[in-house]
Amino acid sequence: MIDLSKLTTESRNPDTMQLDEMTPFEIARTMNREDANVIRAVQKVLPEVAVAIEWATQSLIAGGRIIYIGAGTSGRLGLLDAVECPPTFGVSPDMVVGLIAGGERAFVTAAEGAEDSHTLCEEDLKNLNLKSKDIVIGLAASGRTPYVIYGLRYANSIGCRTVAVSCNKGSDIGKEARLAIEPVTGPEVLTGSTRLKSGTAQKMVLNMISTGSMVGIGKVYENLMVDVKQSNEKLVVRAQNITMTATGCDRKEAKAALDKADGHVKTAITMILLNSDAEEARQKLSKAGGKIRRALK
Repeated sequence: MIDLSKLTTESRNPDTMQLDEMTPFEIARTMNREDANVIRAVQKVLPEVAVAIEWATQSLIAGGRIIYIGAGTSGRLGLLDAVECPPTFGVSPDMVVGLIAGGERAFVTAAEGAEDSHTLCEEDLKNLNLKSKDIVIGLAASGRTPYVIYGLRYANSIGCRTVAVSCNKGSDIGKEARLAIEPVTGPEVLTGSTRLKSGTAQKMVLNMISTGSMVGIGKVYENLMVDVKQSNEKLVVRAQNITMTATGCDRKEAKAALDKADGHVKTAITMILLNSDAEEARQKLSKAGGKIRRALK
């Protein structure tokens, strides 16, 4: 039998033993106080997060992918981070991929037993045609989920760079991966409910890895989303606003540049800042690896 009592994420929090007697305000205040521990825990692992950002950037530049693997809450967080990348950074849905034990249906309905499989993640990774240039990031608050352990083991055998994100020090998945990121957030307010502090910590780490790697491949100029897709009316206006902010032009000029750039914000910005046509801007960006700052030099 698995001894969960030794895991920090499964231990009881002495400060919330009266949770069932607290008023709504006391519950909110207590949870807010506990959430402050998340910031401190993540701060302690920033050097490891920086390495993960560097590795992810290198994988993307090489034509590889960021692949998250996880079960339950951890798997859902990976999926959430993955699906937000295309609209935010204008990348293909295949560039950042989330795998959850039990398949996508497990996002909304628990897939009993799937997380305990020793073979399922390997099968899922094979179905993605995993390559050595991909980076595989395993997510498990407990750090002991078999789906993740065996997925990381297979990824290692392929030659991938592997990262483990857990909220227990010296975790099993951390031992499997080439890099362990282990923000220890302490016992949960509600014992064992790792969707709380542990989930928040994992989401923060994933935010850093995906955003940092997208910065690394030129999807950001200053602090602007210059590859945002104009898939709805709000995003059409946002594209115009980003172009105006980056260049100081008015809306009429922004619209005209975006039309000439076939709606590509990065190209429109480069056109205006270099006073060039769309083709020249595209060539400059291509030579600069898609980075506007380099294209302007």
